[in-house]
Amino acid sequence: MDKEKIEQAVRLFLEGIGEDPNREGLLGTPDRVARMCSEIYGGLGQDAGQYLHTTFEAKNNELILEKDIDLYSVCEHHLLPFYGKAHIAYIPDGRVAGLSKLARTIVFAKRPQIQEQLTAQTADALMEHLKPKGVMVVIEAEHMCMTMRGVRKPGTKTLTYVCRGVFENNDELINRVLMMVR
Repeated sequence: MDKEKIEQAVRLFLEGIGEDPNREGLLGTPDRVARMCSEIYGGLGQDAGQYLHTTFEAKNNELILEKDIDLYSVCEHHLLPFYGKAHIAYIPDGRVAGLSKLARTIVFAKRPQIQEQLTAQTADALMEHLKPKGVMVVIEAEHMCMTMRGVRKPGTKTLTYVCRGVFENNDELINRVLMMVR
């Protein structure tokens, strides 16, 4: 990341909204925002596959669900946060990933993003690197672009899900996962 460009942009932004970037309370803001960007956009250029290369043999597993994985992202349309929970279900094909590795596949959240794409990218990465029989990813999130501006509906959650492999067109399996998530 180009820390200097971010700092310049923040100064220009502050001036643009009518603030004085040299007033006491804002003096360190450009630096703080630049450092924050390295945290919240740290997923740019990362590949979820780096977390899924170590697997373990496991036989006779029907369904694995890791639910309530916290996620924080930034809407690419308004650069406002959205946050919520991800739920990852998969049916292994002889090999499983470590449980912490599933939570780490949400690395796609650490970039300017839309929830719909985040859901699909996570499912596709799991299919590609874990090679299960099927995957279902469910994300429920609140978007600050709907809470703070526009329609102004705090508490409204957006639910997205993507099915791959044996989950596709299998209503019984989809409903089982949705019931387990609730």
